[in-house]
Amino acid sequence: MRILLTGVNGQVGWELQRTLAPLGEVVAAGRSLLDLADTASIRRTVAAIAPDLIVNPAAYTAVDKAESEPGLAYAVNADAPGELAQAAAARGIPLVHFSTDYVFDGRKPVAYTEADAPNPLGVYGASKLAGEQAVQRSGTPHLILRTSWVYGLRGRNFLLTMQRLAHERDVLTVVDDQFGAPTWSRLIAEACALTIARWLDRPDRAATSGIYHLSCGGRTSWHGFTAAILAQLAATDGKLARLTAIPGCGYPTPAVRPANSQLDCGKLAATFGVRLPAWESALALCLERNLPQSTT
Repeated sequence: MRILLTGVNGQVGWELQRTLAPLGEVVAAGRSLLDLADTASIRRTVAAIAPDLIVNPAAYTAVDKAESEPGLAYAVNADAPGELAQAAAARGIPLVHFSTDYVFDGRKPVAYTEADAPNPLGVYGASKLAGEQAVQRSGTPHLILRTSWVYGLRGRNFLLTMQRLAHERDVLTVVDDQFGAPTWSRLIAEACALTIARWLDRPDRAATSGIYHLSCGGRTSWHGFTAAILAQLAATDGKLARLTAIPGCGYPTPAVRPANSQLDCGKLAATFGVRLPAWESALALCLERNLPQSTT
């Protein structure tokens, strides 16, 4: 099987190059090969590669900047997935597309299920929702995987930013009234590969097409996530910044964030037998790679 993988320089795309390798030949399409803001480039690339499966983790993820660049956000997050899905439909092949918890407004007090109506608060969430809808309209067999609060050991993300600031500042002020589940990019990629393998092996592939939530279990705030990061750092590092909680209104941003974006992942577990661990366990696994190795 030949797999066309987009967004290979992103957190999830970089991990997917490795986790998808056992399933077939992965053709990693970076921006130099596939410009997602150019629909003609998408058509040419798909035709040239002739894949058997398309996996699209690529996205415009600058949540605040999207408010001033809606055209680019929609081109990458809405138009490009639609074009990829149409190309997949024309070839008769399946598509796996990634989306986000930010399609919800955060007013629900408990975890969101796939049956809950989206209501994004900003351009980023609205553009990702439009991408979901474009994939669904194409009619090609598809999986749309919504994930949340993605972090990892490379690129730009909340974990690496907090690790750096913990050493540079005396005090860290972090929002404590926005809730979700931090999710390690490597676990997303591993779960995605396992889900794809099980999905493609099913005779009811079309019947099991649709939206699935894929994030770690549990719930915390950005402040709680930071406290866990600092606790891990304290085991090996010296003086760290003191952590202070603030409300979201104390840290205004161009884009409004949902107060609650926790995802219920029961549908993925019931359909494909795939479930990620609690966010605390995932963070410990991620940061274990940074700890000194015993010589005994």
